[in-house]
Amino acid sequence: MSLPKSLIAATLMGGLALSSLALTAHAESHGQNPAVTARQGQFQIMALNIGVLGQMARGNTDYDAETAQAAANNLLTMSQIDQRFHWVPGTDNESIEGTRALPAIWEEGSQVIAIWGRFGEGAAALAEVAGDGLDPMRTALGPVGAACGDCHDDYRAEE
Repeated sequence: MSLPKSLIAATLMGGLALSSLALTAHAESHGQNPAVTARQGQFQIMALNIGVLGQMARGNTDYDAETAQAAANNLLTMSQIDQRFHWVPGTDNESIEGTRALPAIWEEGSQVIAIWGRFGEGAAALAEVAGDGLDPMRTALGPVGAACGDCHDDYRAEE
């Protein structure tokens, strides 16, 4: 039996909507802000993939083209997530507990969006070469790490 694509799409979208509502309700019932939970989850995924590449770049693990490409592709995908739902005013470390986001993110002249753009550009360049060898991957990883560092330096509180 073959289901029409529109029925499959509607079912998937409905399931995603219900899952989203359930996650939001779960986060709110446990005192967590869903925007904070989402952005922290995204950054954990990014850190995991940067870590995989960083271990190869430093020679702590053997370079593996397939693994490097997968991690770079994941970073590219993460860079394409629309951030508008993650950075809700009032979700900084002075307003709520459980976040290291500094209020400067929301101030006039904040460079967060520009830095996020540089991360995306770096992730795209990395995804183009990550599977082509250690040296190209290592070189392309630099701008990604620099964008992360720029954001952490200005917009993330120390632990």
